[in-house]
Amino acid sequence: MIWNRFKTLALLAALTALLMYVGSLIGGQSGILFALIFSLIMNGAVFFYSDKIILSMFGAQQLDPNTYGWVYEIVEELAQTMSIPAPKLFLMQSPMANAFATGRNPHNGAVAVTSGLLDLLDRDELRGVLAHEMGHIKNRDVLVATVAATLASAIGYMAHMLRYAAYWGSYGNDRNRNSNPIAMLFAAIFMPLAAMLIQLAVSRSREYMADETAATYTRDPLSLASALEKLQDYTKIAHPRHGDARYASAASLFVVYPFTGNGWITLFMTHPPLRERIKRLHALHKRMFHQ
Repeated sequence: MIWNRFKTLALLAALTALLMYVGSLIGGQSGILFALIFSLIMNGAVFFYSDKIILSMFGAQQLDPNTYGWVYEIVEELAQTMSIPAPKLFLMQSPMANAFATGRNPHNGAVAVTSGLLDLLDRDELRGVLAHEMGHIKNRDVLVATVAATLASAIGYMAHMLRYAAYWGSYGNDRNRNSNPIAMLFAAIFMPLAAMLIQLAVSRSREYMADETAATYTRDPLSLASALEKLQDYTKIAHPRHGDARYASAASLFVVYPFTGNGWITLFMTHPPLRERIKRLHALHKRMFHQ
């Protein structure tokens, strides 16, 4: 878990370095400040209202405590173990087997599960998945994702400014007039791509960390591994269309990546490969119980 925390910090530092580099190409701190303020306003609104937006987008309704009292029991037990408030529980009517967590802090946490997930997993496997989602809440991953998105967005805005500087030869000072427009255009095109890849790497590192958090607090890494194995097979059968904007925009929230993909496309996924997550959980089980 310490390594995943360090990796997240290193990736955020890389995003910050990219931002400073693009800003230096434009030629001043004012551009950096403008891009950061604009990004903070935009992503700040998402940060405070994302839970309501996401839950409404998927038509999630409160999970019926009379029908699913046993799910509430699992969540209450996990919340006590993790020393966080019990999140609100929501149900999405969908044949897909998946779940996500949202909320800007543990006091505003919410976990949504699909009807397909409740049908597919047994109690221990569902406990592992819920612990993973509550791990995101405990680790404040919505805040981390917002910071990463703010930096990446600022880089994108500044790259747009840099393209104009490259086209028109200047952005208002002598140093830019002497800059190489081809190099500036190259940076304007590829820096946002680099920022996006780093942002996705942040997301993947937080998934590993949530798996570790779940395994640590449940003392049962194999149940989460078993759940991921089932979800890996089931996602091939029941998954959204790649053009579905709802799932594309919220892909990073789900316990497993909702779309299918192999090869180079995994570079652009918000989640690490399921086989690697399962492998790490089995290795963690050996460390926990067979040392």
